[in-house]
Amino acid sequence: MAEPVRVAVIGSGPAGLYAAEALVKQTGGNVRVDVLDRLPTPYGLVRYGVAPDHKSIKAIARYLQKVLEGEGVRFFGCLELGRDLTRADLLDCYDAVIYATGAMVDRHMAIPGEDLPGSIAATDFVNWYCGHPDAADHVFDLSVEEVAVIGVGNVAVDVVRILARTADELRETDVPEQVIEALARSRVRRVHMIGRRGPAQAKFTTKEARELGELPNAAIHVSPQDMELDPASAALAESDRHVRGNIKVLSGWTGEPADRPRHIDVRFWRAPIEILGTDRVEGLRLEKTRLDETGRVTGTGEYETLPVGMVLRSVGYQSVPLEGIPFDERAYVVPNDGGRILAPDGTRVPREYVAGWIKRGPTGVVGTNKSDAAETVRNLLDDLSGDRTAPGGTIEELLEARDLPVVTYADWLNLDAAEIALARSLDRGERVKLARWEAMTKACRGD
Repeated sequence: MAEPVRVAVIGSGPAGLYAAEALVKQTGGNVRVDVLDRLPTPYGLVRYGVAPDHKSIKAIARYLQKVLEGEGVRFFGCLELGRDLTRADLLDCYDAVIYATGAMVDRHMAIPGEDLPGSIAATDFVNWYCGHPDAADHVFDLSVEEVAVIGVGNVAVDVVRILARTADELRETDVPEQVIEALARSRVRRVHMIGRRGPAQAKFTTKEARELGELPNAAIHVSPQDMELDPASAALAESDRHVRGNIKVLSGWTGEPADRPRHIDVRFWRAPIEILGTDRVEGLRLEKTRLDETGRVTGTGEYETLPVGMVLRSVGYQSVPLEGIPFDERAYVVPNDGGRILAPDGTRVPREYVAGWIKRGPTGVVGTNKSDAAETVRNLLDDLSGDRTAPGGTIEELLEARDLPVVTYADWLNLDAAEIALARSLDRGERVKLARWEAMTKACRGD
């Protein structure tokens, strides 16, 4: 029997773990897969991106858990590419490397005032309420009464929904205790969700929209004028089932809003042009928009100002370059052909591959990563099907030589158990996340 293929997968989110699963399946188990992550926790955006009140989606972690517990797959947490290991190190230890590092930062709007305190990337807010250790000590001024969320995708809807929920509504979820305490003190009473285009171009799913309208303590409203469709938008609604579903839900919000403690205003046909304020956010200036003959957004010269004290931008994710890996600065992806990394001259970079958002951009749902990863793995194994030279070293030798401690899967299970026990002690559902690095690493040790 041939020597097992040795592959490193960088990133333990859905893309990385689906790649590990595909490697096991497509080799019949004749593979050794090491999944490396800079965090002590696996599951990536399933743990740190899916909203805490979306428990059915978060349950995907149970499927991914089976991948990590499968024969031939190992987890190495707290091991960061660029800090602890280099590309050369990986290529010396493995037959091939798959980068599945996702899209980690928000796009900027490039408008005046965007750098004012109180103007925040939605990813920072999401990381905070999802318990990401990098955001554990972030402070958001929830003493303001009005907040603007820029964007009409699913992430924007998640952010709006969390702002509009009460702390009691989130007490049965896994959000850290300090987040619950901060939300309990929140004075936010009105949230504006703003889209540059119209309702037919909204990116959120109909399911997400329905959930927004079902919040028990928040009334929701959209102006009937904002729901008026130009001919192109009407044609889109006629032909696209998803758009029709969104329009139906949104149309139900055009009446008089209910009398509830919190309010959500959905505003279409508005483009943010300036965030106002001297020392912090004091307002948001918007220009009304329309679609021109080519379908592009254009301003109408009509303006309005919202008296908001916080602006959260959710206008798209983008990947960040990996040291030494080719990167397309316009598309924010690694240039590739079916997952095979391409050099600037279009030739293939041997033994290095990509999967997930860093491969295709931030598109699709969690499950999209499964077929995406399978394609990458097929091409990887095709490339390795001929004679190959065994790697010169092993990851174990490298870690020992550099005295690099790592979090193993068994260590992660200690952390997992600690979070479940914390929830039990607080009478707060299935788990409560530990969010600070020190607490997480201590729990990994079983202390």
